[in-house]
Formats: sequence, C-alpha cells, structure tokens
Amino acid sequence: MKNLLKSVLLGSVALATFSSVPALAEYTYNLTILHTNDFHSRFEPISKYDSPCSAEDNTEGKCFGGSARLETAIEAARARADNSILVDGGDQFQGTLFYTYYKGKFAAEMMNRLGYDAMTVGNHEFDDGPEVLHEFMHNVNFPVLTSNTEISIHDKYAHMINKNTVITKGNGRIGLIGLTPLDTDELSTPGKNTSFSDPVAAVQAQVEALQARGVNKIVVLSHSGYDVDLEIAAKTTGVDVIVGGHSNTYLSNTSDKAKGPYPTMVGNTAVVQAYAYGKFLGELNVTFDHNGVITSASGEPIIMDGEVVEKVATKERINEMAIPLEEIRQKVVANAAYDIEGDRSICRVKECQMGNLVADAMLDRVKDQGISIALQNAGGLRSSIDVGDITMGEVLTVLPFQNTLSTFHISGATVIEALENGVSQVEDRKGRFLQVAGLTYTWDQSIAPNEGRVSDVKVMIDGAWVAIDPNAEYGVVSNNFVRNGGDGFKMFADAKNVYDYGPDVADVLAEYLAKSNGYTPYLDNRVNKK
Repeated sequence: MKNLLKSVLLGSVALATFSSVPALAEYTYNLTILHTNDFHSRFEPISKYDSPCSAEDNTEGKCFGGSARLETAIEAARARADNSILVDGGDQFQGTLFYTYYKGKFAAEMMNRLGYDAMTVGNHEFDDGPEVLHEFMHNVNFPVLTSNTEISIHDKYAHMINKNTVITKGNGRIGLIGLTPLDTDELSTPGKNTSFSDPVAAVQAQVEALQARGVNKIVVLSHSGYDVDLEIAAKTTGVDVIVGGHSNTYLSNTSDKAKGPYPTMVGNTAVVQAYAYGKFLGELNVTFDHNGVITSASGEPIIMDGEVVEKVATKERINEMAIPLEEIRQKVVANAAYDIEGDRSICRVKECQMGNLVADAMLDRVKDQGISIALQNAGGLRSSIDVGDITMGEVLTVLPFQNTLSTFHISGATVIEALENGVSQVEDRKGRFLQVAGLTYTWDQSIAPNEGRVSDVKVMIDGAWVAIDPNAEYGVVSNNFVRNGGDGFKMFADAKNVYDYGPDVADVLAEYLAKSNGYTPYLDNRVNKK
C-alpha cells in the first residue's frame, strides 16, 4: 500500500528519498519522464523575452527553444534513460502565426515527429471550438487525455478523448490521467455541450480505475496550475507524479528565480512543471519499488539554449511551413525606443507597459464614439516586444487570439464590479487582471476577493480625473472575449449598445503603433496597490 503522507516538502533537494522504503527492495523500476507544457506554437526559437528571435541572433546563440532543439534534447535524454515517456501538460495551441494559419495541424505534425506518448487538454485547445480540437486528435499518434471534461455523446469528438490510458515501457505499466482547467468555459470556447468538474474527485476516480486494472505507477498530466497541483497531490491517494501546466511555473533546484524545487514533493507525490514555450525540457527521473511507491525522484529542467544543436531536418520543415507567414511577419509597423514589458508575471498582478500600450490603442481607436474607458484582460497579452523595429509578427505574438474590438455601455457600478473580478484571483496570477486606459483604480490584496478590494476609481472627464459615479453610464471598449463573459466577466452580459464585431485588436495595435513615430513605453500609476 502506498505511503499516503501528504505534507508539502518545499525546499527539498533534487534527490528525494523516503525512510519508509526498505533499503533493499526486491524490485525497482526506473522511469524518466520528459515533459513540456504551455508550448503555444513556439516551433521556432524565441528570445529571452519569449518573443520571436531573429535568424541572426539564433546563429549567434542568443535564442532559446524551438522544436528542432527540443528534438535533439529529447533524443539525448531517451538515450541515457532506462525507460522514458514524453508527455505534455497542455496548451500546444495558440500563440504564433503558425496556429493562426494552420490551427492544430502543424502542432500535430511536430508532436508526432518528437514522439509524444500522451498529452492533456489545455484550455487553449478549445480556443476555436471543439471542431479544431477534434481534427487535432484525429491527426496525432498518441492519446489526448482529460478526466474532468464531460462531453455530450452527440459531439463527434466525444469518443476520442480518454480519461486515462496505460502505456508499457520495459517491464513497467504506467497509468496516465489528464486534467483540464475547471474554469475552461470562462477561459476559452469549449461549446455548450462541454462541461468541467472538480479535479480532485476526477483524478481520484481514475486512480481507482487504474488500480483496479493492476496499475500502480500513476502520472497525472494536469493543466491546472502549480497551486492546484499541490492541492490535488495533498487530497488524493495513489498519484505518484503530477506533470503540470497552465501557470507557466518554473521549478528548479539551482535557480533563485524558481517558485519551488524540482520536483516539489507532497508526501510521496512528485510535482513538476517546466515553465513554458519550449524554453525548457523537463526531465524527472523516478525509481519505484515493487508496490509502485516512489523511492527516489530527482531531476532539473534542461534549458534549451544555443548550446543545444537544432535538428537540421526539423528546422528545414519548420522553415518550409513558415514561408506563407513571412510576408505578414516581416512587415515593420513601428519602432520601439525601449523594450516593451509584457511578461505575464508582471501584467497579471500590476500595471505593465504592454497593458498600457494595448489599452491606450483600443481607447484611441474609439474615443470619438462616446467611449471613455478601455479594459484589457492581462491573459490576452502573450509576449513582450524588443527594442527596435516592431514587426507585425511581434504584434501578433502579443495578441494572437484574433479577438475583435468590442464597445458597449455599462454603469459605473458595473465597471467597479468588473475591476473587482479582475483582482479576485490575483494570488493565482489569473489572466482576468485588468489593464486599463481612461481609468485609474487602487486595489488592496488584504481584503477578501469581491468584498471591496477595489477603491478610488476615477475616470477621465474633460481632461480631469473624476471619481466614478456608480449610477452613471460609461462607454467601454474591450475585446469580444471579455465582453462575452470570458475570464469571469459575466457582468457584461446585460450591457447596452453592444457591438462585438470591430477590427482585430492586433490590427488596432499595429495601426496605433504606426502613428507613434517611435513608441516609448511607460507607466503612469493608473493601477495602484495598497
């Protein structure tokens, strides 16, 4: 019977051992778990800012990631392992022109090429509805898993998603379970026939189903975020490893930038995650005893920097598929005087330069239409922009979702309610945090969510900042995802004078930048924290 101790051992060293395991086991099984998460169509190398990286910089060794580097690292890791699996923690979709142009087709091709054994469904796998996900699942050579997603049997792709699977490596059988974010219906567009259930209960049910089949080595592929993964590890029994995603968490035993150790141990459960965008390949080495209990777990994410040689054939294939994208990507739309900061770790907790830029651009576009406030969810900002020429490809990397400009009218009270929603999950760095224009506000994290965290809300009227009137009506611009209730903004459902079909927000940003004659990023204290 597995040791079910569930205390979080933060600060653990790279090698975790457990005194409850006999020194001499009758049987040991070694497994190397190679993993990625939140790849977001970064098939090509990226810069240190997670944005596009030029061919020149790549040649000079200044770039990271890309499928061609990952393939080299995966092959090397497999060669040094007794037994290995390659798995993904979700969100292969969305993020670059490759997805905009090819949807999930090229992701399927690259994942097959690298030899994945399984993946879980992330929220972004639903961005273009279940139809694109269905096509992707049809094209991949491995199971796509989610244990907490309920799909109507009338949907044609329902039979293709498995709650769990069992794969054999050497003389060991490994059970795999998938998890999708509980709030995917707010984060994406899964369709009315798809719902999501509590991850703890869903995982436990699948663990018991696997154990009934005699499987005692169990790995959860969880696109739920690091904090939720720790909770799942603490509240379930029988889970050996959780391979995470969604929160883009960097775990490491050597870096002071890591959120926790790799692996983070919760009792006998090893929790891992490898940041995002293919910048790292996670490599966890686990030893099991004859009861399927972990006796050791060690590893470290491997940086995919210029020292990792790119696979020539894979690089050539990516270059071939990039040809139709080049004309769009290489068009220079403006120039940045300095780097424009758009990192999620900043934009999801406070005012950021990219948030100001995008909100300003949105408001500028419609300010002559009786609109005075712009609201941009930080989750819609996906990258920074480097100093120098700004290309359309960079703009589309920042705003890849093809969201349209949406205008509407709401009361001041509803504006405040929206701001409260924006800061309601800031502890988890959720994408609902609002970047704004034409508006300033203060928030206090010591107050409970949705209980008055937001205060001192002011709007710009006739060139002066004036306290917002809860009973007055204000014209607002956002994107159609937010206006239609995404990220929990359901308070906009009853908005007046709604128009959701404006231009693509990326085009709006590009045109705003083009007018700037050289853009200088800035902060002006429009969002303040007590």
